[in-house]
Amino acid sequence: MTGLNELTARELLKAYKARKLSPVEVVSATIAHIERCEPKLCALYAPDFENAISEAKKSTARWKKGAPKGALDGVPITVKENIASKGVPVPLGTAATELRPSPVDAPPMARVREAGAILLAKTTMPDYGMLSSGLSSFHKLARNPWDLSRNPGGSSAGAGAAAAAGYGPLHLGTDIGGSIRLPSGWCGLFGLKPSFGRVPVDPPYVGRVAGPMTRTVGDSALLMSVLSGGDARDHMSLPPQKIAWNSLRGDPKGLRIGLMMEAGFGLAVDPEVEAAVEAAAKLLARAGAKVREAKPFLTREIFDGLDNFWRARSWDDIVRLSPEVRANRVLPFITSWARKAVGLTALDVMRGFNRIIEMRKLAAAAFADVDYILSPTAPIAAFDAEWPCPTNDSSRPLEHIGFTVAWNMGEQPAASVNCGYTSEGLPIGLQIVGRRFDDLGVLQLSHWYEGARPAQRPWPQVVP
Repeated sequence: MTGLNELTARELLKAYKARKLSPVEVVSATIAHIERCEPKLCALYAPDFENAISEAKKSTARWKKGAPKGALDGVPITVKENIASKGVPVPLGTAATELRPSPVDAPPMARVREAGAILLAKTTMPDYGMLSSGLSSFHKLARNPWDLSRNPGGSSAGAGAAAAAGYGPLHLGTDIGGSIRLPSGWCGLFGLKPSFGRVPVDPPYVGRVAGPMTRTVGDSALLMSVLSGGDARDHMSLPPQKIAWNSLRGDPKGLRIGLMMEAGFGLAVDPEVEAAVEAAAKLLARAGAKVREAKPFLTREIFDGLDNFWRARSWDDIVRLSPEVRANRVLPFITSWARKAVGLTALDVMRGFNRIIEMRKLAAAAFADVDYILSPTAPIAAFDAEWPCPTNDSSRPLEHIGFTVAWNMGEQPAASVNCGYTSEGLPIGLQIVGRRFDDLGVLQLSHWYEGARPAQRPWPQVVP
C-alpha cells in the first residue's frame, strides 16, 4: 500500500476535501517516515516537526469547516535552505556563514506559507551552492536514495534526496546552472527551472531561479500556481501573469522538436544516457512530433569565460572572510576552484560576464525553427557520494553542466523528467526546454511524456 507520505499533493487535497484524510494524519505519517530515513540520507536542515504538527492541527480545523486557507492547505513541503524562512538562519551550505535568524520569509517561502503549505524542514546544499553535489562544510553529506553510495546532485541536494525518498510531495529548490534539474535527473524526479523572473526571489541574480521538484508534473504545476505570484522585492521578476498552470493536456503532434545530444563541451554522453534520451525522442516522433537534430551552440571558450566570471564572483565572497575562517570553514575544493580568480585581470572578468550575453543570443537563436529542445539533463548518471563533482577535480568542476547552464543564461524554461534507468538501476533525466516564457508548454509536453513513457520502477525504499 502507498504510504501517506507518498501521496501526491493533488491526491492529498482531494482527500482533505472529501474528509478521508486530515493534515494531522499526513504530516504525522510523513514525519515518522523521515525520522526512519534521515539518519541515512542527511537531506534536511533545521527540521521543525513540532511546529509542523501544530500547523497541521490548524489546517485540519480549517478543512473541517470547509474553509481551506489556500491552494496548498495542509500539504507538507520542504524548502531549500538558501530560500529564507523567518526565524531560521541561512548558512548557504558553508560553515563560514555567521548564523543569524532570517527576519522575514523570502518570496517563495512567503507564497507557499500564504497558501497553507506546512513546512517540515529546510533542505541541504553545498557551500555557496557552487557544486552539483551533496558535499558541504556545514551540512552532513546528503546521499541518493536510489543508491546510498551515490550523489543526489546539487546544489538542491537535500531537496532531490527528500523528494525521491518520499519526504512528502512538494519540494522547492533553486537553479543557476542546473541546480534543480541535475538532482531531479539523478533522483528520478520532475524538476522545473522556470523562465527567469517567473518566480520572484530575494536576492535576485543573473540566471538564478526558484522552482519545484516533485515526483509528478501535476504537483509541480500546482506549486507553480502559487510560486508565480508577484513580489516587489525581486526587481528582476516578470510581471505577474494569469497562466492556467493546472491545464496540462497537450499533444505533441505537429510540434517541431530539436534533439540535442552534444553539449559542445564537457563530459561525453554515456551510452546508456544516450539510448534513453533517443528512445524518448522516438516516442515523441511516433506521436506525431517532427524531431530533428539540434546542433550544440556552446563552446569551450564560451563556457570558460563564464567559469572565470563565476570564480571571480565566488572569490569576492571568500576573500571577505578572515584568513582563519577562509582556511578552516569553507570546503577546500570550493576555495581551490575560486582562487583562480586571483590571476584574472579586470578584462578577463569583463569578457567572462559578456559570455552571458553571448549565451543569451545563442540560446534564443536555437529556437529559430523549433518549438522545444530535448537533451540529456546530464551526460552521466549519479556519481560517487563523497565527490564534489563528477571529475573530482577543482580545475574542471563543471564539465557536467553543458546541457543545463545555457538555459539559465538564456532565461528559457527547462525541465527534467525521468526517461529510464541505467543497468545499475540509476535514473536518467530527459531535459525538455521551451521558448522564453513558455513555462506552461514545457509542463504540458512533460506531462504528455510522463503518461506515455515506459513504466517506472518503484520509488526507492531507504529503510526496508
